[in-house]
Amino acid sequence: MKKILIIGAGFLQSFMISKAQKMGYYTIAIDKNPNSIGFKYANEYGVVDIVDENACLQYALSKDIDGVITGATDYGVLSAAYVAQQMNLPGLDYEVAKVIKNKYLVRRTLYENKVDDISQYFEVNNLDMLNEVRDNIKFPVIVKPCDGSGSKATKRVDTFQELISACKEAIDSSLIGKALIEDFIKGKEYGVESFIYNGEVYVLGIMGKHMTSPPDYAELGHCLPSYLPIEEQVKEVVNKAIKSLGINYGAVNMDVLVTEDNRICIVDIGARMGGNLIGSHIIPMSTNTDYMGIIIQTATGGPLELTTQNEKINVVTRLLALSPGIVNVLPDFAKIKKDCQVELYHQLKVGNEIREYHNNLDGCGYIVSVSTDMQKAVNKAEKAKILIDEGIIRA
Repeated sequence: MKKILIIGAGFLQSFMISKAQKMGYYTIAIDKNPNSIGFKYANEYGVVDIVDENACLQYALSKDIDGVITGATDYGVLSAAYVAQQMNLPGLDYEVAKVIKNKYLVRRTLYENKVDDISQYFEVNNLDMLNEVRDNIKFPVIVKPCDGSGSKATKRVDTFQELISACKEAIDSSLIGKALIEDFIKGKEYGVESFIYNGEVYVLGIMGKHMTSPPDYAELGHCLPSYLPIEEQVKEVVNKAIKSLGINYGAVNMDVLVTEDNRICIVDIGARMGGNLIGSHIIPMSTNTDYMGIIIQTATGGPLELTTQNEKINVVTRLLALSPGIVNVLPDFAKIKKDCQVELYHQLKVGNEIREYHNNLDGCGYIVSVSTDMQKAVNKAEKAKILIDEGIIRA
């Protein structure tokens, strides 16, 4: 039985851990949190900080693994690439992983290779540096941590005074203490999921996104298919971005903006399977692509077995971005699930605090809706979300 190490064992990684076990692998999971939900699906687990590359490697060596993966989190990307390199396992090139993990380096590479037309970008690691670039900045801009994820500390900025506070928040939220300032592009955001194998880029799906209103720019849900008329042009830009960055292997999650005049600008790139149920539900349910199975099988030296269906099923998700407060009474989730004909995933318990929604970390779970008609799928998901929010009695 082949052994596979899964770096990260949170809620979103639990689907991958469970999938690997069902596929017949001896599944080993690691996470810093001793109470990680994914541990209960693993054959074996260890409490290891997933951003500590050497700790991950030593653990992997002690288990004599046959493959290593991470998914739905940026924090395990470097460690997975490092372990794969040191143990001569299939994986993303470690030097490429270091570039992908730094949004400034990604932006610089995209600009140098003329992938899109975002030309204004600055990296700052302290507020004094803002005075050095002040005269060169053309507002509006977007500010984000150089190594962030889940839209945390991402803000549109229109004035220099706003820039100071936004950069402070982004720097404080960054593990490497750096913020990226770049052009703000007005457009509709889409998610793109791809897989790279033997130098070939396979675009598995282009998803429409439901986003929060400014000043926050956080995901509230996805839909697949996107019904975007210029999907082929998006695929070309995605392909060029992947090749310019030298991404040689594995899953790639990308966010792009499409402007009113059909310019395509890249917002973010993650060298791993997408979160928010993209890899575990949206792609496989809509396209019949066994996405997690592909990731697991190729990571342990197996061949790529890619099957898709030409006609996509309409899949819609919604994050449980709920009204803030302390949960006193929970709604009847089973009844809502049955009445709305949706799947529900949540972590809510009596006594939990629901935070005001600013980024993915403030979400309380997910709704998954499927229909032969896209609007019906949207309506079912929205109805379920409303019923959940209204059904919670807050202290």
